[in-house]
Amino acid sequence: MTKSIQILSTKILSPVQKQELTKVGIEVIEADFIKTENKPFELKNLNESLIFTSQNAVRSVLSNPKSEELKSKNVYCVGLKTKILLSENGFNVVAYTGYAADLAEIITLIYRNESYTFFSGNLRRDTLPTALKEAEIKLNEIQVYETSLQPQKIKASIDAILFYSPSGVESYLKENTIKKEICFCIGETTAEALHKITKNIIIADQPTVEDVIEDVINEYK
Repeated sequence: MTKSIQILSTKILSPVQKQELTKVGIEVIEADFIKTENKPFELKNLNESLIFTSQNAVRSVLSNPKSEELKSKNVYCVGLKTKILLSENGFNVVAYTGYAADLAEIITLIYRNESYTFFSGNLRRDTLPTALKEAEIKLNEIQVYETSLQPQKIKASIDAILFYSPSGVESYLKENTIKKEICFCIGETTAEALHKITKNIIIADQPTVEDVIEDVINEYK
């Protein structure tokens, strides 16, 4: 690299993730632009099968004293890391996909005769519940965590921004503008939140932080 590249991650990276970038000479600024917290909920009126679309939902459910009772149910989820977290904690994951739209399609085509309880957050997208309801699949929803925006002004000159959710994009844009920076996005849904702002977008092949970081390294090496 001829000049030092400086990037912003819109969430705090793990030491290992950050090291991958710094060891190739990329300077990293980090800030959590969203905050996620478990919220109290009751495990009642549960359907046959369970749906998780985030690790946050899994962690919140695991904190419930009655979570052991759920492990006899079939589980459908979005995200490899969500699937791993569920499996490691004794849940039976029948199917997982990278995106909610793909999971909705699989459930609609193959598992439509089951009924579902969706563990969600307050800022969840409508994609999955809308698709299942349109297919007349029985679904209810329990909100188990809350996401709040934490906008902050970034004064440093940056070459790229790493985004991991539409909420992160929304939070960043409250205090900042996007000009020539490359926007690295964890997935299609996150990229959609930027489509009216910039065309300078790179979407990870797989929706993981590691894939976002790999794209950054490939871009600047």
